[in-house]
Amino acid sequence: MQSSVGSADTQMAVNPIFRRAMALTLQQVIRQHSSASTLSKIGNREVVGYGFNGTPVYVDRVDFPMPAIRYKENTPDVQALREKEKGDWHKLTLEEKKALYRASFCQTFAEMKAPTGEWKSVLGISLMLCSVAIWVYMWMKVYVYSPLPDSMKPENQEAQLKRMIGLRANPVQGISSHWDYEKGDWK
Repeated sequence: MQSSVGSADTQMAVNPIFRRAMALTLQQVIRQHSSASTLSKIGNREVVGYGFNGTPVYVDRVDFPMPAIRYKENTPDVQALREKEKGDWHKLTLEEKKALYRASFCQTFAEMKAPTGEWKSVLGISLMLCSVAIWVYMWMKVYVYSPLPDSMKPENQEAQLKRMIGLRANPVQGISSHWDYEKGDWK
């Protein structure tokens, strides 16, 4: 009886360790599989760094200027330039230096920072939406809302004000408190 209880305790203690080891193994297999599928997507481009999120992708960003992989795939002419760059850089022409740069990067910093003109489309769409909203308001004003009551006409409001003053409505802090009854005018 004690051996079965002891083995149950051992199984309970080993089970979490076994589960943890299995989970770590599965995570590692999944990680290797995802990195292998990512590497198959980049072709024969050279991996040169850690990258933006640790994945081998190319991204042009001003705040993160070093992508994980080169922009272009390795071709024989790029390979020849890479061999030539290992030597003296004074022997490289300006065109060769530009070709080396363009093989590694898509855009320069000036090209990344250049204005795109996107603000024009945003402003245009915003103004169109505002005009649609004004037209909807005008349509609702004509066809949906009922006409204003007679009490909103200026002559009716003036008559209502005279009646409130005549009745001495709210004489402490209201409208009647601002009326001088002796002079018959506003204070």
